Amino acid sequence: MSDDGSLKDRRLVVVGAGSRTGRALAKAGSAAGAELLLAGPDPRKLEWTAGELSGPSKVLALDLADEQSIAGFADRAGGFDHLVSTAAVPANGPLRDLEAADVQRAFAAKVIGPLLLAKHLAGQVSTSGSFTFFSGVAAWRPAPGRTVMATTNGALAFLVQALAVEIAPVRVNAVSPGIVDTGSWDGLGADKEAFLRGVAERNPARRVGATEDLVKAVLYAIDNPYVTGTVLHVDGGGRLV
Repeated sequence: MSDDGSLKDRRLVVVGAGSRTGRALAKAGSAAGAELLLAGPDPRKLEWTAGELSGPSKVLALDLADEQSIAGFADRAGGFDHLVSTAAVPANGPLRDLEAADVQRAFAAKVIGPLLLAKHLAGQVSTSGSFTFFSGVAAWRPAPGRTVMATTNGALAFLVQALAVEIAPVRVNAVSPGIVDTGSWDGLGADKEAFLRGVAERNPARRVGATEDLVKAVLYAIDNPYVTGTVLHVDGGGRLV
């Protein structure tokens, strides 16, 4: 394994590799020379991602809501250098309509799952390795109907600080996206373009994010050996306005 801070000849785990962001991260890691371990609940999507990679990869099913699944994944995964989890299961809507099961699934993906990943996998990470999780701007800009999203993202931001201390010298960080055009806004249909244009007009960066912006932030968190317990805000300054 490389000791020069690059991903060449390193082993990178991407949890949520079937999503658009996870797929982009996996492709970037593979292009940089890493061996990929692709994890997530849907093996078909993982195989699709694997088929787009330029280097070696392995697919393993993983359910972050099930500790037995996480423990089994740890047994099969072996040693690795870096783990990135893009997992999210939103539970949005008015407070009066929230179902406990939906709230629990949201916490499993964003908080409990990452905690259990660290529990079961921290002993398998190289000493120069890292965990990187995904938080989100809602923690800093809560809004009606986004209470669970704000709370899970905020809890994850504090979790990475605690884990960075507990499992040191393994580093633990989070990336916090703002409004990023990853496909998650496609459900707005004809209103999507106007929505994104409005976001760009308000943001200090005067643009919305792209998947590539998130990939760059993750690669920075992986590469910099002096960054741990940190949330990297990739939101164009959206949390400030």
